[in-house]
Amino acid sequence: MGWSDGNDGLSKADVERLLNDPSGDTRADTAEKVAALFASGALSPTERQIGEQIFRVMLKDAEVKVRSALAHQLKTSEELPHDIALSLARDVEAGIPMLESSHVLSDEDLIEIVRGERRAQQAAIARRQVVSHPLASELVERGNEAVVAELAANEGAELDEELLTRAVAQFGEDARVQEALVHRSALPVTVAERLVSVVTERLRDYLVAHHELSPDTAADLILESRERATIALLPSGAHADGDLEKLIEQLHANGRLTASLVLRALCLGDIPFFEVSIARLASVPLMNARMLVHDGGMMGLKAIYQRAKLPQSLYPGFRTAFDVAREAQYDGGDHDRERFARRVIERVLTQYDGIDPDNLDYLMRKLEQYTANAG
Repeated sequence: MGWSDGNDGLSKADVERLLNDPSGDTRADTAEKVAALFASGALSPTERQIGEQIFRVMLKDAEVKVRSALAHQLKTSEELPHDIALSLARDVEAGIPMLESSHVLSDEDLIEIVRGERRAQQAAIARRQVVSHPLASELVERGNEAVVAELAANEGAELDEELLTRAVAQFGEDARVQEALVHRSALPVTVAERLVSVVTERLRDYLVAHHELSPDTAADLILESRERATIALLPSGAHADGDLEKLIEQLHANGRLTASLVLRALCLGDIPFFEVSIARLASVPLMNARMLVHDGGMMGLKAIYQRAKLPQSLYPGFRTAFDVAREAQYDGGDHDRERFARRVIERVLTQYDGIDPDNLDYLMRKLEQYTANAG
């Protein structure tokens, strides 16, 4: 391939056409053809030099489509001279492909463009396959919500705890940023817990299921989501079971369905959450799990508990919490849920003295909270 008289490269006929018909369309076609040949790597050193001279002339072309053709064809070229790559990248009307893809551009080049604070250019840089930490820091500092949302959605962006914390502090109220951050493959615990207070209920469920949270925060979020329809006041229907089973499945798949979380939920009176959780952990149908859990004797619950491979040391706590939660009643007044949970916690604390310190501290805090709320 190369400059030729044939059909495979840039021919004399192409050059003659360019000279005789210097229209925008002709120049754009020629730019695309020359740039595609250059990017293919099939040109000799002499031919590359000729191509580079043509590019430097075309960089000044008034037709956007000419410069766009160059940027599109040259965006992945490793042999493109730096000055040409940078000129194309700085082209406000045509440079997006270069900003998104060119490896010829340095971080210093890209940071300079970010500091120009043109949002489309910043967003293009945020979408690059790899965004270094210094470049990501500049984007968080100089960008807006849309730019930071693009950055947060990019798994190739080097976002450490400090940068993610800054992003939440500056743009955490924006729905696009929330969505992107929550759906990152990994989030530091501190960042996930900062997001908890600002995201929607749907995103909170995703945070709990897919990201590491402290046991206290995870338990609180689970219970908040379960309280959306004042659970246990109404019979569990198929739709409610389906929603709950989906959440439990996500928790289990991501290693979040811990014995501590399930025990805390049960201690606060959430029997449906306990039923679906132990069914999943034991790998048995929910209907079978409910039959065993509610077996009038002592063996049903113990059997499925053992099958679920939950810690034997916690079984007395589960047994006590389940019995108390099943016996407790709602009174139908204001703050009914808080009073119900308070009664369950009080009885668990008085009837089960083997609870571990972490769960004890959590339940004591919840007891204080529910006492204050329920009056």
